[in-house]
Amino acid sequence: MLVANFVELFLESAPWLLLGLLMAGLLKMFVPMEWMHKQLGGYGIKSVVKAALFGAPLPLCSCGVIPAAIGLRRAGASKAATTTFMVSTPETGIDSISVSYVLLGPFMAIVRPIAAVISAIVAGLLVGPDTKGDKAELEVARQDTLTTEKTTSCCSKQTTKEQGSCGSSKKATHATEPAAEEDCCGTSHDEVEPKNLSLGGKLLQGLKYSATDLVRDTTMWLLVGIFFAALVKTYVPADFLAQYGSGILAMLVMIGISVPMYICATASTPIAAGLLLAGVSPGAVLVFMLAGPATNIATLGVVTKELGKRALFGYIGGVVGVALISGYLVDYLVSTYGFVVAPQIGEQHSLLPQPIVVASGVILGALMLKVIFEKLPKNWWRRDCCS
Repeated sequence: MLVANFVELFLESAPWLLLGLLMAGLLKMFVPMEWMHKQLGGYGIKSVVKAALFGAPLPLCSCGVIPAAIGLRRAGASKAATTTFMVSTPETGIDSISVSYVLLGPFMAIVRPIAAVISAIVAGLLVGPDTKGDKAELEVARQDTLTTEKTTSCCSKQTTKEQGSCGSSKKATHATEPAAEEDCCGTSHDEVEPKNLSLGGKLLQGLKYSATDLVRDTTMWLLVGIFFAALVKTYVPADFLAQYGSGILAMLVMIGISVPMYICATASTPIAAGLLLAGVSPGAVLVFMLAGPATNIATLGVVTKELGKRALFGYIGGVVGVALISGYLVDYLVSTYGFVVAPQIGEQHSLLPQPIVVASGVILGALMLKVIFEKLPKNWWRRDCCS
């Protein structure tokens, strides 16, 4: 059962993760770093609000937003703006708003995106401005990315004109050959600046960046997060949440279950409608719909790794704090002014055709396996190839 749930969650996340990878690659190749840094690089309410509004309509889950956010950060966005983007994007989207309108009614369809944007802005403001150390780390990360992309030898970051791959000597005539070189691993390198590439060239370079660097950076946390989500789905009874009804306790229970859980904003909506039918208050349901898509083990792990502990605390504080306040306000408005939150469950079909889901899972699995195999003893052989 655990394995089946893991596979189901992996397949469910695969299309959206691939979409996030694609967006990150296109972001890197088509959005100039100077423009991105100008829009989202500085600290302040303006850049944070821009990041929130930029991410809110995108149909990406907490899994798919990870590579897109990493690409945003490495393009020059501040930690505050990146954190804001990572919160606003999975909590809501055009697709989840439309589903919310159908299954929960217009009131929740309006409240949900507003609460999501506010929580994202609060999270970004809690992170604070980038320090000198943060800026230095970002510059190092950029240089490391460039070095990785332009590496011409598996033995050294630099190769001399007289020395070939793995220390083997080249003939003198090779020293004057063009820059496109081949290293001891059989890889050809001929990097061109994005502005000098054609449209097709940019697309290919973006896909290459997504399928290598970003997959390498996210694979471990994604697999760990999906595994924990499968544990929750397998061993937490389906009616466990419904028994708590309403009030702050119900909201805290929703938070406790939502943090390690993987679920996208759209998929959380029919579950929320079911909870409403079971007697859970609209406020507690809203807490579930905000915290569930925005927080899971994978996302929190990547936030810690890429942005640091300060960003992690800001992320959790913004999501959890605003979710609880919003939930309380929704319950108050519903009880005081009689706003109707009416679940209309009936169409809970798959959002994507099954062949697309399976194909996405196969592609994502192949990319992850490639990354895993690269970390096996073969790397030790490469490291020692010059010794």
